[in-house]
Amino acid sequence: MITWNEEKVISVNIEKVWNLFSDENIQRIMPNVVEHTPIEKKEGVVGSTYRQSYKEGRRVETYIVETLGYENTESKKYLHIGFTLGKAFEIETAFTLIKIDETSTRFIYTGQNKGINFLGKVMLKIAGDKNNNKVVQDFMDKVEEEAVNESASV
Repeated sequence: MITWNEEKVISVNIEKVWNLFSDENIQRIMPNVVEHTPIEKKEGVVGSTYRQSYKEGRRVETYIVETLGYENTESKKYLHIGFTLGKAFEIETAFTLIKIDETSTRFIYTGQNKGINFLGKVMLKIAGDKNNNKVVQDFMDKVEEEAVNESASV
């Protein structure tokens, strides 16, 4: 199993950063997601499901994402999701935004990727922490870049 827990301060208002995690904007911070379609939206958000397709190279994987946790207050935003990828991996990620002040947000990205069969476990060992750390950092950088762009365009 691979786990991560990273954080960075983004010099953008919490609402502008949070907006990037909306259904309409998710592809801005996850450009390899080629489809993000609600299946069932639950009141209170937790339990909502989405069909998501992710393109890597020529291959497209489609899976169901479930919202496992959600909070949306003035000073804290939280989204916890989970999905099974390719019958080989169980993945959970959480995005937490903490308001520092009107122009700064602490972004915390946590998660785990667990191999659920022999192939998944072997692939995680081969990929290793170094590759995963790069993926995590690239994602955090993309969120910051899009948040800054969003802030500058208003």
